[in-house]
This record gives sequence, structure tokens and C-alpha cells, in this order.
Amino acid sequence: MPQHTDPATLTAKKDQPLAGPPSPEGVAAPPGAPQGGVLSMVGTPIGNLSDASPRVVQTLSSADVLLCEDTRVTSKLLSHFGVHVPLERCDENVIAERVDAVMERLEAGQRVAFVSDAGMPGVSDPGQRLVDAALDRGLRVEVIPGPSAVTCALVASGLPMEHFYFEGFLPRKAGAMDARLEELAGIPGALVVYESPRRAAATLGRIAQAFPERRVALVRELTKLHEEVVRGLAPQVAQEVAQRESVRGECVIVIAAPDADELRRRRQQAQGGAATFEEALAQGLAAGEPKSALAKRLAKQFDLPRSQAYDRVLEASSRQ
Repeated sequence: MPQHTDPATLTAKKDQPLAGPPSPEGVAAPPGAPQGGVLSMVGTPIGNLSDASPRVVQTLSSADVLLCEDTRVTSKLLSHFGVHVPLERCDENVIAERVDAVMERLEAGQRVAFVSDAGMPGVSDPGQRLVDAALDRGLRVEVIPGPSAVTCALVASGLPMEHFYFEGFLPRKAGAMDARLEELAGIPGALVVYESPRRAAATLGRIAQAFPERRVALVRELTKLHEEVVRGLAPQVAQEVAQRESVRGECVIVIAAPDADELRRRRQQAQGGAATFEEALAQGLAAGEPKSALAKRLAKQFDLPRSQAYDRVLEASSRQ
């Protein structure tokens, strides 16, 4: 029967490395390791090193070379698990000039692993360029699952998430951010935004102006000792965070999906129509639209019983 690693080994003592496959130098690859040239996109812990799976450690150990965003960050991960493989920087500043060399390694049959500083590579980091290049050349790509700040934050937020949209980082300039939030406003799902701790308060302030009636959650320090989730209406959360001297740890902001009324208002505004029943009613009466026809149109437009719409039309017309 296949042997399974006891999850308890993931919480080994600090100075006792997690048992894993030997270094590939001079040693055959362990059972289950990829054979031949393959690009492995490896998900790494987003804070708690115990979240690294045995398969993650195995893949890192059997790689011919490990590409990463920051060698200092990844060196700590390798040291923790006692993994010894060649490590090369491959961040957004140099990845374009290294794509061809990486593809040559794969074509030569080498096992190349790529990790981001934390989480799933290829999601808001430069790793996607390697995936695209490998697939264009018909080379093998595999994904080694790991923690994701997106899904962890969604669950921690406590907000409905039947549908969601991952935005990544919003534009830094206020005007561009406002414009982007307006573009995102009509998406019928929760919005997930990454933000740095030093800009979290300002970004929450812009979100509160754009979506004053929506609930949001600021999730920071995910999986770490001081993990925190601040939940509430957007203006409340923005005010609470603004009053703090500082915010620490990488942040994820989750914005609740618009309700049916907000979606309807925004769609009508986009089409140049009235945003509320009262506005549409006033426009119809001013245009001399027959009361019965106006009530019928408004009932359909705002999903109301026709009798209720007609009563409101008569009441408004009596005040003119």
C-alpha cells in the first residue's frame, strides 16, 4: 500500500527539518516525482510554514533548479525543510530576459520549479509568463497546490461568496482607483482586492465612498499568529482602520456583492435612465405619460405590483 506522510510531521520542532526526499544530486528522484522536463508551479505557505504539504516539499527537493521572486525569502523556506537545490532569482524585473533560458532547461529534460514569495504563483505575480511560454512550446506544466490568500480571505470574511471576482491590486492614484471601482461596481459577486498595509486605510476610504452601503472585510496576517478580520459596513471599517497608528501584514479586502436594488440602479444609470422609482415617476409625469401606462412601465421596471405602482402614481399626480 502507498505510504502517507503523517500530518503531524508538519509541526516538527524548529531545529528538526521535515522529512522529505533527498537532494537530486546523485540520487534517483523519489517515487511520484515528475519525470522528464516539467515546469512545476508550486504553492507555498502564506504565513504558517506548517501549511506546506509533503508534495510541496517533495517537488522542491526533486527540482534541478528553483526559481523565485526573492532568494532571501525562499531561502528561509528551504532551510526550514532542509531542502538543498540551486536557487535563482526570477522576479518581474528579470523574468522577461530569462524565459528563453528556462525553456531550454525544460527542453533538455530538467525539472524547474517556480515559487512566489507566498501563495500560489501565477496569481498576481510574474510566474504566468513562464506558464504561457512553456505551453506555447508544448512543454509540460504542473501545478502543486498550496494556500491561497484569495480563497482564505473569502472564507474568513463571512460574506456571501457564491460568485466572486479577483481584482488583485487596484490602481494607486485616487482618480484611477475611483474609476476602476466604478467599473467593478456592476459585477454581481464579491470583489477581492490585495493591498499593502501602508495603503490599506486610504484604499478602504475610497471603497467606502464608492460603496457606502456594502459590507466589507479587511483580512490581514492570514494564517499567522496575529491574524485579524475587521468586518462591517464599508464606512465603518474604513473609519476604524484610519484611526489606527499603523496596519501591519499583507492585507486582503473583500467587498460584498451588490444587492438586487443596487445592481438595478447602476444598470439604469449606465443606460441613462432614472436610478430610483421616484425619479422615474417624476420624469414620466413631467413628460405627460398616461397614468395607467406609467404605472405599468414602472411596475415592470422596478419589479413592483402594478396596483402599488398605480397608487404611487396617483398620489404623486395629486400633489402636482
